[in-house]
Amino acid sequence: MNPMPLIGRPKIAKTLPKAIDGDTVAQLLAVIAADSDSSLGTDWAQRDRALLLTALLAGLRADELVRSNIGDIRATEEGGVINVRGKGGKDRRIPVEEGLIGVLEDYLHSRASRFPATTKRRSADATLAAWPSNAPLFVGCDGERITRGTVQSRVLRAYKKAGLNGQRPRGALVHGLRHTFATELANADVSVYTLMKLLGHESMATSQRYVAGAGTENRDAAARNPLYQFTEEQRGLDR
Repeated sequence: MNPMPLIGRPKIAKTLPKAIDGDTVAQLLAVIAADSDSSLGTDWAQRDRALLLTALLAGLRADELVRSNIGDIRATEEGGVINVRGKGGKDRRIPVEEGLIGVLEDYLHSRASRFPATTKRRSADATLAAWPSNAPLFVGCDGERITRGTVQSRVLRAYKKAGLNGQRPRGALVHGLRHTFATELANADVSVYTLMKLLGHESMATSQRYVAGAGTENRDAAARNPLYQFTEEQRGLDR
């Protein structure tokens, strides 16, 4: 007898990676900060800190971090906005607080020291305005746009160096940081619709896995992310 066709079998929902708690974030940032004294050319504390915190506080995917340009960030009176080129060519705008803008500018200051010829003008602090708008936001140790493999490997290295790799869900690197962004906002009662917009999901059903709550404005939602405490702690550590 032929087996019955598997028609109508329900799809198994993807398991969400485990969110990262504040203690884990602190440990990851601590081992990254220790790279400030490293003599290895591949170690770059300011950049790796900016990568980690941008994923945590803006919820970007690994490919979105790679594609981001400096011109995609616009400083505002409230903090800033990151224009993200998402999956399927769908752009979205992510409000971010002043703390993350500061971390990114600290990174760009260190980058100007490493690659002084890449700025469009000499500047004492090499802030966002000192760079061509189409310059990649994140670069590798060669000064060229960072690769997806490098992004993932730097996050993995931080986990291993902190002795936390055994606690990391298999395969969850940058995606785990993005999931933490979503989880923290969900815990702050951000609406499903707002979370869908911030994460770039195509449907509310995907975002529903994270949160069920009442609506709130995007700027308010970003500001309520408790992980911003780490931007204040990290500012100026290597300056």
